[in-house]
Amino acid sequence: MVMKLILQTLWLFLPALLANMTPPLVKHLNVLNSPVDFGLMFRGKRLLGQNKTIRGLVFGVFIGIIVASLQTFLFRFNSFQWLSIINYSEINFILLGGLLGFGALIGDLVESFVKRQFDIKPGKPFIPFDQIDFLIGAIVFLLFIFNPGFKVMVTLLVVGIGLHFLTNYIGYLIGHHKTIFG
Repeated sequence: MVMKLILQTLWLFLPALLANMTPPLVKHLNVLNSPVDFGLMFRGKRLLGQNKTIRGLVFGVFIGIIVASLQTFLFRFNSFQWLSIINYSEINFILLGGLLGFGALIGDLVESFVKRQFDIKPGKPFIPFDQIDFLIGAIVFLLFIFNPGFKVMVTLLVVGIGLHFLTNYIGYLIGHHKTIFG
């Protein structure tokens, strides 16, 4: 029963999880490379890190929509319906994927703003906010169209934190990250 809840939660938030992974994967594309904050300052400090770009935001939201469209397509097959907390045939996949993707990235941008205000350099750990920023953003934006319930939200945060540390540890082992914290 617990494993089913974990899988259903990860399935529901898959557009957000993959949207959050997208910006670093598209950083070498030479399009939409403008910073999200357009270089604006707050209290003498840059609003966001230089690595927060329009490109990452646009591609992240796009990936969220693509993933939600695939989930909607797979929902039509009975073998995938057990994974679904929501009825994908009754929801607009563009809205769902867009909100989850945008919410995840906005959560990350809010955390970036806070890091700048505390003079924490881009890429430096900011525990536990590095692990939950995008998850909270995704939850907040999902609530505009669907309330997944307290149990699902807590499951997402607990499993999300664990997955974040696991993927960062793997990244550290293969030389992608300088520390186990990312």
